[in-house]
Amino acid sequence: MRAQFVLSETWIGLRRNLTMTIAVITTVAISLALFGGGLLINQQVEEMRRYWDERISLTVYMCTDTSLSPTCEESGAATEEERTEIHEDLESMPEVANVEYVTASEAWQDFQERFSNHEALVEAAQEGDIPDNFRVQLTDPTQYQQVTDAVQGRPGVDSIHDDQQVLEQFFSLLDGLKWAALVVSFVQLAAAALLIGNTIRLSAYSRRRETGIMRLVGASNFYIQLPFLLEAAVAGLIGGIIASGFIVATRFFLLDRIQEWFQFDITLGVGAVLYVIGVSLVLGILLCTVAAFLTLRRYLRV
Repeated sequence: MRAQFVLSETWIGLRRNLTMTIAVITTVAISLALFGGGLLINQQVEEMRRYWDERISLTVYMCTDTSLSPTCEESGAATEEERTEIHEDLESMPEVANVEYVTASEAWQDFQERFSNHEALVEAAQEGDIPDNFRVQLTDPTQYQQVTDAVQGRPGVDSIHDDQQVLEQFFSLLDGLKWAALVVSFVQLAAAALLIGNTIRLSAYSRRRETGIMRLVGASNFYIQLPFLLEAAVAGLIGGIIASGFIVATRFFLLDRIQEWFQFDITLGVGAVLYVIGVSLVLGILLCTVAAFLTLRRYLRV
């Protein structure tokens, strides 16, 4: 009977304050959707970092007769002896995992293959515009500066291209989007907590006679508060379920689309999505329940 009474009181509270309940559910759903989206983006960024850290390389371009850098103008085109010396020095460095020498013709062919979808760019370039180079794979991507310092400015070296610099700009953009989503979601969660507290307070006020009778017959504080806590938990659960749909949509319609744009295959698994959904559901229920509990302690005098 007690369980049936508590459930009936919970249902009465949800129905009596239907408009406010819908507002709470909507606010919680939007907040958790933004929060879950931020978590998904965070996981995607971390996966991308691990993926690209294994592929980050330095490209050491050698001097040619047309190079304009001060080093090349002073020392002229790279000689075979300089190439050999640089190759051996790079291979001897503990920070270097692999060194590959690419001739000018091979570099030109690779350029055409990589940018085959950009005809204007390929037509604007000519064979010989890309000098021969060394492609250096690092054992630890964070040690790129040591390798750069070891060859920068040496005779025969025109310039050094570092993938890390390009990727850091890309990841900075993604990190900005992630933190923006999380900040907005926390603001929304705070608004949801205030709205939940207001809803529970109105519900407690409208049922002050019932709670007074329950207190007179000896009901415990927890028993009196339980229907209100369940109202908040149900609203949080429904909001979390709605947010889960948005989280799944983010996974399939945003993150997968980004992967298509940048042509890499770093797909978040089902486990990652379920983890974010689980965190969002638990957070929604806890947020609503805790906000209701704190409100009841202040406004429900039992």
